[in-house]
Amino acid sequence: ARYEGTRARARAMTPTIACRMQRTIMVIIILMCVALAFAPAHAFKAHDFKTCATSSFCARTREAYAGVLDTHVVGEDAHVVGGGRETRARVVGVDRDAVRIELFSVRDDVFVEGVIETYASGAVRVRVDEQGESAKRYVPVDILTPSVASGASRVPLDVVSRTNAAIELRAVTDDGVIVRVVVALAPFKVDVFHGESAAPSASMNARGGFVFEKKHDAAEGETFEETFNGHKDTRKNGPMAVAFDVTFPTASDVYGIPERATTLSLKPTRAYESQSKGWFGLGGGGGNAAASGDGENGGARNETTIGEPYRLYNLDVFEYVEESAFGLYGSIPMMTAHGSSGGEPRTSGIYFHNPSEMYVDVNTDGANGVHTRWMAESGAMDVFILPGNSPAAVLRQYSSLTGTTSMPPMFSLGYHQCRWNYRDENDVKEVDQGFDEHDIPYDVLWLDIEHTDGKRYMTWDQSVFPTPERMINDVASRGRKMVTIVDPHVKIDDRYPVYKEAKDKGFYVKNNDGATDFDGWCWPGSSTYLDVTNPHVREWWTNKFSLASYKGSTKDLYIWNDMNEPSVFNGPEITMQKDLIHHGAVEHREVHNAFGMYYHMATAEGIKRRNDNKRPFVLSRAFFAGTQRVGPIWTGDNTADWNHLAVSLPMVLTLGVSGLTFSGADVGGFFGNPDAQLMTRWYQVGTYYPFFRGHAHLETKRREPWLFGEESTAIIRAAIRDRYALLPYMYTLFEESHRTGAPVLRPLWYEFPADAYAFKLQESFMLGSSILVQPVLTQDAKSVSVYLPKGVWYSQRTGTRVFGAKTIVEPVTLADVPVYVRGGSIFVRKDRARRSTAAMKGDPVTIIIALDENGEAHGTYYADDGESYEYASKNSAYMRRSMSFKNGALTIRAASDAEGGAGNANAFVDDSLVERVTIYGSVKSNTATCKATGDTFEVIS
Repeated sequence: ARYEGTRARARAMTPTIACRMQRTIMVIIILMCVALAFAPAHAFKAHDFKTCATSSFCARTREAYAGVLDTHVVGEDAHVVGGGRETRARVVGVDRDAVRIELFSVRDDVFVEGVIETYASGAVRVRVDEQGESAKRYVPVDILTPSVASGASRVPLDVVSRTNAAIELRAVTDDGVIVRVVVALAPFKVDVFHGESAAPSASMNARGGFVFEKKHDAAEGETFEETFNGHKDTRKNGPMAVAFDVTFPTASDVYGIPERATTLSLKPTRAYESQSKGWFGLGGGGGNAAASGDGENGGARNETTIGEPYRLYNLDVFEYVEESAFGLYGSIPMMTAHGSSGGEPRTSGIYFHNPSEMYVDVNTDGANGVHTRWMAESGAMDVFILPGNSPAAVLRQYSSLTGTTSMPPMFSLGYHQCRWNYRDENDVKEVDQGFDEHDIPYDVLWLDIEHTDGKRYMTWDQSVFPTPERMINDVASRGRKMVTIVDPHVKIDDRYPVYKEAKDKGFYVKNNDGATDFDGWCWPGSSTYLDVTNPHVREWWTNKFSLASYKGSTKDLYIWNDMNEPSVFNGPEITMQKDLIHHGAVEHREVHNAFGMYYHMATAEGIKRRNDNKRPFVLSRAFFAGTQRVGPIWTGDNTADWNHLAVSLPMVLTLGVSGLTFSGADVGGFFGNPDAQLMTRWYQVGTYYPFFRGHAHLETKRREPWLFGEESTAIIRAAIRDRYALLPYMYTLFEESHRTGAPVLRPLWYEFPADAYAFKLQESFMLGSSILVQPVLTQDAKSVSVYLPKGVWYSQRTGTRVFGAKTIVEPVTLADVPVYVRGGSIFVRKDRARRSTAAMKGDPVTIIIALDENGEAHGTYYADDGESYEYASKNSAYMRRSMSFKNGALTIRAASDAEGGAGNANAFVDDSLVERVTIYGSVKSNTATCKATGDTFEVIS
């Protein structure tokens, strides 16, 4: 997806219509006028998008705290619980695995009901909803894992104590950790504790920010209707916002809630207020503490803010800006909080299970921790508190709720070459040959929207792609794949079988009358949108990817879902109206942030079925919680400048610590023309993105890797080759992510949670636990500062040993990227240069050993067939080996069950041989002998 501006869109659309479609001049003029009317201009235009002030639910709920009636009251008193009045609770039932409560405001007879549950992972769920089954709010389906959705993974809750003021509960997780939950009743508050910790991991409603606007009919003379930029929203159900606050008492930093182009550690969003405003207390008391800069417990208060709460609302955003709270293409309402207590690191988190539009305020408060406020337009208040108590534990708990990363097909971890657009079959052939001619490996060649017949997806423009099967088979003959784009908008054309069949079946999103099909504008012009919230529609869509249905496709063709926020050029904020109707008479506002994920799910399932139950590969731009189970995403329409290169790192790192590790940014930037230096530096960063793709806009200069001069070509070749050499290690990391939820690319604080200096670092990162990379992110850099946490480190380039924690300044040329191997690590590479991942199969491996201060190291190597699900079958068709080095000896053994299991040697054998061992640190010999076989091989130190 890309906004090329009014004139550029006219230029892009006209050749397709006039030359390829041979439409009449009248049609050309009409479509060009539509392009002029609906194409966003050539820069981010803030007035096209809402802020908290122009989102009525955010404006109502942001200042609604208990004891602040004179400041702000939410809605009509008769229909609101909380919202400026103290919220209280009473226990109405205690079951074996749930505690049921009623919540109400003082001097009020308006109630909502709540349930508190604990799950085997340690996650604590607080659900608040309308009373009565018929009044229940919308809760998204197929997002939570089956064991959570069904309640099967709930664990018993023991009542430790119960009084009129509070009830204390205790649960034991599946790994034996105690989780305590204290529910205060007057006022309502939920504290969640990890083990016997004195300070809670998280406190819900500690600031009195609870708001629940109950659904009600409009009173006489009352209207719920709203408009924005001329677009009307009927809001037939009236105001239905929910809001709450969560404090992380031991945290200094919070991370997550993607997607946006901003810092890794989220900056505060609002200026500090007096306690009478309610943010730092439950009202009352003077504001002197805040005015003097003293925290309630002596903590310093940082007045630097970004002013606007972080927004989560999937939107098609052109050339997004850095340092902005504005939400982009995807949303994951999950946050991780990190800090220390008593000198020990503490990590916790929250997941808000709600796909409607959302805003989140953040305030760091020194010794008082970090306060957050969550505001959603509608839906249930369904909150999971993740007590941690480490970064890895929080990711395990979150992954237990929404799933872990699906195992990718091996080819998808190679390099991908994309452009809007490769012109024709000969262009595809020349690009494919160019990689071989320049000895640069790659795995996948992509086609954007211009390959289709008039933007009718799953068709081919026969004038330039007359023999698509032959073209795909030719690329595949060298072990490579192809990808075509399939967007969610469907061109309105009765001659287009996909459109006609879905129309006849009633499969499209409806207007707010619930009867007529919604008609919006996108690349084809007038378009309809499949209602992928309907499981029957998803099943139908899945079958459209069969070879019989998608003519010209083969099993070596994979798919790219773009524009699935969904993007609607003539819609409010370039998306769907919120009062459109989905399956089950659900308004679009309720499902918006999950819409793209449902489309992604159906597409991936289609590729999986087409390929006889082998792993699919489908890239998506939009995402929600759970997308990690489906496939990768990328960070959208970035720009060829140094700022967007730099901000790509916190964006990808944030996605990783939010459970979605298979991501990357367009190498080189989608818009604009990078010079040789920027392009080279971007490839050096892209080497380590979990998803590694070069992509460019229609009007940019050609930028295949060999087009930037001999020096840059050589350096880019080396960077891409290094990616392929690292694939055995990266594949092992992806399997770890699949098993535990751990990110592939990690911020330093994730690996070094006790190192406070690392908490805000975002220009360096860890690849797994073994490799630290400090990329060069500034133009004309002659040196770069590298922070090395505590421990032993080795320069990958020189082998120099360095002891952390310290910062060193390392000189760099264009060819240099400081990379350090962590002492105590062992991992595997494949160093023979090949044209693709398929050509690497069976290649010998190099074992990298980096000794710690005791001369020891350990690591893991995982392998399977790289394409099937047999690793997860009863055959256990995989191999995992545990490697250790001690007393001068390298031991490789079958991994234990605690380490993930060894696999079944009768079902899968990795026949790669060890050809080299590289040891960082002191060794006494340059040869080694394998005791099992008697083979001797080279040792490099």
